[in-house]
Amino acid sequence: MESPTRNAGEATVERLAGLTQAVLVVLAAFLVAAAVVAPTSAWLVDVGLLAEGSLALNVARTVLQFVGFVVAIVGFLAITDTWEVLHTRRPTGRTLLLAGGATLALLVMQFGAGFLFQAAGVSFGENQVITQGKRAPVYFLYMIPVSLLLVGPIEELLFRGVAQGVLRKGFGVRAGIVLASGLFGLVHWVAVSGGPLEKLAYVTIAAVLGIVLGVLYERTETLVAPALAHGVYNSTLFVIQYVGATGMV
Repeated sequence: MESPTRNAGEATVERLAGLTQAVLVVLAAFLVAAAVVAPTSAWLVDVGLLAEGSLALNVARTVLQFVGFVVAIVGFLAITDTWEVLHTRRPTGRTLLLAGGATLALLVMQFGAGFLFQAAGVSFGENQVITQGKRAPVYFLYMIPVSLLLVGPIEELLFRGVAQGVLRKGFGVRAGIVLASGLFGLVHWVAVSGGPLEKLAYVTIAAVLGIVLGVLYERTETLVAPALAHGVYNSTLFVIQYVGATGMV
């Protein structure tokens, strides 16, 4: 019979391993993305396919970033042989209903949090996509298909599928959701402008939204649900931003 002390020690090691793997895969995703984006976008400019500073180049950089994410994710899963952490249940009609409900919840929470922070005199930091879109509103329209086809699915694969998956093994479902959502929130720190308090407000709401997506993923056991909710949520915000920036309302 194994001693309680040994069991506790093994559990601690498993938790540390899971946390380390989650942090490493997220870090690797951004490092590989940077290694893909910089030379490829420079090549596109050099050969005259895209112009420096153009909206098309910005969209291409976003696409390349997520190509880099996929490379890092697949490489991590292959090297560590942890494919089993991914939920692969076939989506059903119930999956779509839950995804739709989660999307609505995300939007309500986003605007509710914005109202509460504003009432408290705290503003959100501004995402780089929003900043670029305000200068050229058509950028918001470009980002809608990118969000639906790349941002939603690949970010969910990274944070819910892999990070949450490896954390689930050591910490359990609930703690895994919270920790993965914390990572999801933290990576947004560098993606937004503003002072520390504004960045913290953005990171906090991103982490809370990540918890909703994490619960949705565990409830449905398929990445289709959070990927769809994430993509539609982003796209809805872009539509709202486009309408506001163009004065349509």
